[in-house]
Amino acid sequence: MATKIRLQRHGRKSYPFYQIVIADSRAPRDGKFIERIGSYNPNTNPATINLDFDRALYWLQTGAQPTDTTRNILSAQGVMLKKHLLGGVKKGAFSQEEADKRFDAWLKNKQSATDAEKAKLSEAKALDAKKRLEAEQEVNKAIAEVVAKKKAEKAAAAAEAAAAATAEEAPAEEAAPAAEETPATESAE
Repeated sequence: MATKIRLQRHGRKSYPFYQIVIADSRAPRDGKFIERIGSYNPNTNPATINLDFDRALYWLQTGAQPTDTTRNILSAQGVMLKKHLLGGVKKGAFSQEEADKRFDAWLKNKQSATDAEKAKLSEAKALDAKKRLEAEQEVNKAIAEVVAKKKAEKAAAAAEAAAAATAEEAPAEEAAPAAEETPATESAE
C-alpha cells in the first residue's frame, strides 16, 4: 500500500482550512485516512501550521510520500532537514551530536526569521492604525471648524436680530414719550 502525506480540505467556501493526514494514495482527498498529524491554516498572516513533528518524521522514514504542498510545509517546519540529517548519520557522514547541533542552529535561525517577520507585520499594523487615527482626527477637526463657523454665523445673525429689535424699540420708545408730552401740553392750555 502506497501511503501519502497530504492535505484534507475543511472549512467553508473561499475560506479553506486543511488537516495534514497520512492516507492511502488511492483514497479520496477528503475520505479515509490512517493518521492525522497536523493542521494548516493559510487564512492567517503568517499561515498557522500545527504539526506533530515526531510522527511526520516517522512516516517519512517509513516511506510515505508527501505531496508538493505538504513537502513545502514539512520543509518549513524542519522535518525534511531532520530526515536528511538522520540519513547522514546512518551513512556515517557525521555523528548524531553534529546532526543535532546543525538542526538546532537551523531551528534557531528559522525562529529568529519568523519573529522578525511577525514584528515587521505588527509594526506595519501599528503604523497603519496611527495613520488612520491621524486622518480621522483631521476629519474631525475639519468638521469641528465647520460647526464652529455655523454657530458663529447663527450667533452673529441672532445678535443682528437682537440689535435690530432694540433699534426698533428705541425709536418707538422715544416717539412714545414725545406723543405723551404733546397732548399733555395741549390740555394744560
